[in-house]
Amino acid sequence: MELNQEWFDQLGLANVTDCQSVSGGDINQSFSITTPKQKYFLKVQSDNNGSFFDHEVEGLKLIGSVANTPQPLKSGDFGNSGYLLMNYVEFGEGHDTELGQMVAKMHEKHNEQFGLDHNILNSKNPKINTWQDNWGEFYVNQRLEVLVKEVKSKFYWNQYREDLMEQLEGKILDYYQNHEVIPSLMHGDLWSGNVGYQADGTPILFDPDVFYGNREMDLAMTLLFGGFGREFYLGYAQEYPLESGWEERIPWYQTYYLLAHLNLFGEGYGPSLENAMRKSINY
Repeated sequence: MELNQEWFDQLGLANVTDCQSVSGGDINQSFSITTPKQKYFLKVQSDNNGSFFDHEVEGLKLIGSVANTPQPLKSGDFGNSGYLLMNYVEFGEGHDTELGQMVAKMHEKHNEQFGLDHNILNSKNPKINTWQDNWGEFYVNQRLEVLVKEVKSKFYWNQYREDLMEQLEGKILDYYQNHEVIPSLMHGDLWSGNVGYQADGTPILFDPDVFYGNREMDLAMTLLFGGFGREFYLGYAQEYPLESGWEERIPWYQTYYLLAHLNLFGEGYGPSLENAMRKSINY
């Protein structure tokens, strides 16, 4: 796909001096667009509409109220595509301590209940966000079971995994009957590919999948695929100390992300999922 003058007119960009296709993820086409006044980053979702980006815009605005994110400038439809226009971020190097502190400040944005005011159904990993008071019930019924249904439909499930999941869910439900959690604003997909540093060293968060949940779930994602140094967790704890035993509960939440990868990418993630569930049950 190439952008033309009709696209630039739709975006309200005059005197474009350069437009380049750039790497922007697995599901969108992405472009850098330069004008004499500013440089922009554009995501395009073909054969879809602008509503595809509504949740990302919502997340950038929510997180942007307490932390540094790209700024959504315009979204909508053009032709048979949806689009999201943002400011372009020039990346550099920074300090993990400051990144940890920024994530902690995001988690300090609290809510009365877990969830969000709408479901996310236009995703390959759907999310049911109906407001709930109990974290265990929300996590089991509106995260784990939603994805179990998806992977069953693709025949990535068996009785062994069913037995492990049943034990894990029972353990989680029991634990959170007696352990209160304050709902925090969650990034929702907090791996090393969705954080970075601007050219001046300021940490920045992007590509969010927000809801209000247990902050341990975000931290579980940071520990799943690597990329976060020890200083990140020290910085986080300086700003917002964690509850006792949080490290032992990490496999509870990595189970969800491995389920999501099993659903998206197939059986290659099956053994890792089983291992996370076994660790969860043994804690």
